[in-house]
Amino acid sequence: MANPLDVVDVTRRLIAFETINPPGSERPCAEYLRDLLEDAGFRTERHDLAPDRASLIARLGDGSGKPLCFTGHIDTVPLGAQAWTRDPFGGEIVDGRLYGRGATDMKSGVAAFVCASIAEADRLRDGPGVVLVITAGEETGCDGAVALARDGRLGKAGALVVAEPTANAPFVGHKGALWLTARTRGVTAHGSMPEHGDNAIYKAARAIARLADFDFNIKRHPVLGTPTLNVGRVQGGMNVNSVPDRADIGLDIRTIPGMDHAALRDTLAGYMGEGAEVDAMVDLNGVWTEPATPWLAAAAARANAVSGHSAEPATAAYFTDASILTPAFGGIPTLILGPGEPAMAHQTDEYCRVDRLTEAEEIFRALIADWQAGPTGAPS
Repeated sequence: MANPLDVVDVTRRLIAFETINPPGSERPCAEYLRDLLEDAGFRTERHDLAPDRASLIARLGDGSGKPLCFTGHIDTVPLGAQAWTRDPFGGEIVDGRLYGRGATDMKSGVAAFVCASIAEADRLRDGPGVVLVITAGEETGCDGAVALARDGRLGKAGALVVAEPTANAPFVGHKGALWLTARTRGVTAHGSMPEHGDNAIYKAARAIARLADFDFNIKRHPVLGTPTLNVGRVQGGMNVNSVPDRADIGLDIRTIPGMDHAALRDTLAGYMGEGAEVDAMVDLNGVWTEPATPWLAAAAARANAVSGHSAEPATAAYFTDASILTPAFGGIPTLILGPGEPAMAHQTDEYCRVDRLTEAEEIFRALIADWQAGPTGAPS
C-alpha cells in the first residue's frame, strides 16, 4: 500500500513555492508533485509552458476504461498592495486556518486530490484509474490547459473534478469569461490647442456611457443567472498637455451557456461606436452539467454526505480550467469542488480551513473508490 501523505503538510509545502503569476515559475512546484506521484507508482509527464514554467499530468490505471480526472492549477495571483499579517509563503496555522498565498486558490485543492490519489494508489492500479492534470498559468486565462489541449497531451477521461475553492460544496458549472480591449483612436495635438486634434479619451468616455445601458437580450439561466459586463480599466494619453490619440477600455464580460462570444464581440464593437476596435484578451466558454446527470448526482450526494452541505445545485462566480478541459475531453460531466473558501480567493491573508482540507481528501478518496467500482453514468 502506498505510504499516506499528510494533506496539511503537502499544502504547506506547495504554499512555500512562490508561483505568483506573472511570472509564474511553477516548474519547481510541479517537480515536487511529480516526485511524490512517481514514488507512488504514477506515470508522469511534465509539459513546459515557458522557461521555469511547467504543467504536470499523472496517470495510474490499467486502461480498462476512461479514468476519472482531477485538475487544479499551481500558479497564484500577486500579493496585492495591502500588507499581510501572515507570511504569505509560510503556511502558518492559526486557530484552525492555514494561511498563505494559494491556500484557498488553489494549492489546498491540488494537495487534497494528490494525497487522495496516492492513498488510493493500490486500488487505482486495477481499473480505469485516474488522470491528474496540474496546470501552470490558469490565473491569466488558462494558458497551461490551453497548451495541453492544443498539443494533444490530455488523452481520455470519463468525468472531471475541478478542485477550485467551493468550501467542499458541489458546484455544477460557472460562467464563461470574455475579456476585451476596446480601443478608440484620435489625432494628437498640443494641449493648448485641442481644436487641432481629435481626443480619443472623449470617444472612449462616450462609448463607456453607452455600455452602461447595454442589454444582452438573452433569457436568464435558471442557475447561472444573467450575463454581466464590467468596465474595469481605462487608459489613454501620453501626458497631460497633449490631446490623446488612443484610449483603451478593458471589459470583463461573464457569459452563460448558448452565447456566441465572437458575435457578442462584434455586437459590442458596433454598440460602442466611435470606430472602436475590439480585441479579445481572454475568451473562455462557460461550463454547465445538468445536476441530474447520473455521475454528477452521485458524486454530489457523496460529497454532501461527508461535508453536510445541501444538495441544491450551485455554480462558481469565477472561471476554471474546465473551460478548456471539459470540451477537450468531449463534454464530460464536470464537478467543481475543493476545500478552499471562495470568498478568500485573491484576498490578503488568504487561508483555507484545516478541517476542509482533510474533508476534501476524504471526499476525493470516496469519488475514486466509487469510480473504480463502476463509474455511474460515465462512458466506458
